[in-house]
Amino acid sequence: MNQVWHDFKSGIIAENPLLRLMIGLCSALAVSTRVEYGIFMGIAASFVLFSSNIIISAIRRWTADQIRIPIFITVIASFVTIVDLVMRAYFYPVYKVLGVWIPLIVVNCIILGRAEAFAYKHSIMRSAADGLGMGAGYTLVLLVMGFIRELSGTGKIILFGQTLVSLGAGFEPPSIMILFPGAFLTFGFLMALLNIVQSRGRS
Repeated sequence: MNQVWHDFKSGIIAENPLLRLMIGLCSALAVSTRVEYGIFMGIAASFVLFSSNIIISAIRRWTADQIRIPIFITVIASFVTIVDLVMRAYFYPVYKVLGVWIPLIVVNCIILGRAEAFAYKHSIMRSAADGLGMGAGYTLVLLVMGFIRELSGTGKIILFGQTLVSLGAGFEPPSIMILFPGAFLTFGFLMALLNIVQSRGRS
C-alpha cells in the first residue's frame, strides 16, 4: 500500500508531468488562459490516464512487444472518444473553446508515456495510482497557471458564468498574459518556484 501511495504522490510533485518531466506542454500552455478550461482539460486528461493505465496494465501479459504501441493508442483513443462525446453533449461551450486539444489527448505525451513507462510494467493498482497522480499533477499546474494568467490578463476570475474574483475597473490587465508569451512566463515562474522550494527542503 505504501508503494501505491508513493506512485500517486510522485506524479504531483517529484515527477510532475509538466514541471518535472516536461511532457504534455503544448496543451497546457494553450488551454491555461482560464481556470475553467484548466478544470475541464485536467479532468479529461486524468480520466484518460487513469482508465487507459488500468486497461493497459490488465492486458500487458497478453500484449506482444512488437504491437504494444498500436494497442496503447487504440485503448487511449477509446477513452478519448468517450470524453469527446460527453463534453460535446453536456459542456459544448467549453468543448468548442478547447477544440482540437480534446481529440489530441490521444497523442498527448503524458498519456502514451505513462502507458509505455509505467502501466506496461506494473500491476493494476500501481498503474491506477500512477494515472491518478499524474492526472492530479497535470491538473494542479493547469489550475495555478490558469489562475495567474486569467487574473493578471483579464483582471477577474470567471467560473461557470460567475465572477469569483475581480481586481476592479481601475486595473489595466496586460494582455500578454493570455497570449503564448504569458504562458511561457508563467510556466517558467512556476518551475523556478518549485526548484527554490525543493532546494530549500533538501538543505
